[in-house]
Amino acid sequence: MIRTTNYKPRSYPRNGTSSPVQIDRLQDMSASVTLNRTKLEELGRNGLVDWRVGNPTVSLTLRQLEYGTLEFFQNLANVAAGDLKIDFKDFDIPSVDIAAYETDENDSFKSTIWYPGLRLSGFSINIGDPDSLVERNFTLIGEDEITLQGSNAYLNVGQQTASGGSAESFTIANPTPVADPDNSGQFMFKVLRTNDSDGTTDKLKFEAGAGDPALGTDYYTYSGGTLKVHTSISDEVKYYYSAGAYISGEQTFTNNDTDAAGLEAKMCSVYLQTTSYLYRLQSVAVDVTLNRFDVLEIGDVNVVQRGVRDVTSRVTLGRILDQWTIEEVLRGEVAGYGKLDIRKFQDEKNLIIKIYNNDDKDSFRIGYKFTDLAPVGIDDAAPLNDYVSRGVTLEGESGFITSDENEL
Repeated sequence: MIRTTNYKPRSYPRNGTSSPVQIDRLQDMSASVTLNRTKLEELGRNGLVDWRVGNPTVSLTLRQLEYGTLEFFQNLANVAAGDLKIDFKDFDIPSVDIAAYETDENDSFKSTIWYPGLRLSGFSINIGDPDSLVERNFTLIGEDEITLQGSNAYLNVGQQTASGGSAESFTIANPTPVADPDNSGQFMFKVLRTNDSDGTTDKLKFEAGAGDPALGTDYYTYSGGTLKVHTSISDEVKYYYSAGAYISGEQTFTNNDTDAAGLEAKMCSVYLQTTSYLYRLQSVAVDVTLNRFDVLEIGDVNVVQRGVRDVTSRVTLGRILDQWTIEEVLRGEVAGYGKLDIRKFQDEKNLIIKIYNNDDKDSFRIGYKFTDLAPVGIDDAAPLNDYVSRGVTLEGESGFITSDENEL
């Protein structure tokens, strides 16, 4: 059996030079897989003609404690560690592969569960109450789940920078690839080339043989530990394969004792319109939904182009009713303004969540800004023998995440 302490998650970005990361502070990772099989029947026949096999639908959900780093957001956006601001639109095209490496209770490595080609379809930030830990939740969608076991048990992903050549050779020996059981003569699950000139990433096609790819610049060959790819200088080449071991000198997961274990509600500051601090808040719930438009085409079983029709960000602020700061800001008036008519509430408001390393708030860690918000709902509650509470919901479609407080 496999305990979750031996379930080690990693994320592999598709585009650019961004590197794989382990997914720290993960509390739950759950997959829902629908195989989309349809019965085909006909008049006059008792029983099935056949089954139609459609593309599977995979939904992967992850629940993570907020620990004050951009690392996983950067990975999902396929950007480098030096990018300190990630706009919601940066998630439109990128994808990641997420793999969980599984070891049983006898310390015997069993398998890798691999979810290729996942795209972010939404995330949330939740501050449940004043005594809670801040949580992030992510939903990713794809079409595949693959289990690797036996001599193919480990998913390995290599990455090398090209020197440039009509056909450049890359040595793959750490560890030595094992043949793909589903495809005779093939060892690579996929090979990607990110073009340094324009930043686009191409998935290369397999060409049999050990020589230079002759069928075109969008082909590769692999034989005896040598991968050959047409490249230009500074292109980035990534290759995915399985083996009976993981990369020598590296671990699938190492304990991160440097970053915070988890950041709490008392370490947060929430502002409406940049400077209006919100008091008596009891909960903050943020949901960002990406309405994806991932394109298939006739003649291909895979997604050929990725996009997002629109983004919806929805923020709900729950508080004990004591001051009218939120309503005053939405009304566009100063504190103490005498009449707060909901018909005169304004749009295009901003909400900022700043999260610090402790409750002294002396070191900024991460921030979320939601822009061009409009009020869409109000909930009042006056229960018997309790305090009056009020919830305000705002909705917009833009924002960003940053580790640079000056951006906020």
